[in-house]
Amino acid sequence: MTDDTSACRFVYICRDPKDVFVSKWHFANKLRPKELPPLSLEEAFDLFCKGVSEYGPFWDHGLGYWEAGVESPKKVLFLKYEDVKKEPLGGVRKLAGFLRVPFTPEEENNETVAEIVKLCSFESLSNQNVNKSQTSGGERPGGNSDFFRKGEVGDWVNHLSPEMVEKLNQITEQKLQGTGFNFD
Repeated sequence: MTDDTSACRFVYICRDPKDVFVSKWHFANKLRPKELPPLSLEEAFDLFCKGVSEYGPFWDHGLGYWEAGVESPKKVLFLKYEDVKKEPLGGVRKLAGFLRVPFTPEEENNETVAEIVKLCSFESLSNQNVNKSQTSGGERPGGNSDFFRKGEVGDWVNHLSPEMVEKLNQITEQKLQGTGFNFD
């Protein structure tokens, strides 16, 4: 799908592993059957550190897309969540260029980019009626509101012990060593 004959394009947004873990823990508990006790932070942390996840180890998944973005930049756009949150206008411009629909000078001048950022913001999307629903209307448990929590960068500081932070930082450093990719 990444060769030059395919029209497919991939946009991958990667996030600091500490925030990913906290989000996954909250999300797992929202979808957990009510007859089961909540998954403890410590148990979830152990699983995350061992690479137990729906999509495989976090680091392998993210690194695979980062490498694909380096190898095929016209097919894979790799963005860091923290960068997009810090500079959303730049993120939207980068995405538009990647999709080959860059903004015109007129669109830049009339605040179109800023309006798109506002419309697509966490605050705006999480307040849409469809995303406030408690039921999915489908086969999966939970509702659309389960996909929205805080959307904040660095919320891990409110959940992780210094020992957990140190362990995740060590695993991250080990997994990414020599790759050229980092979360700085």
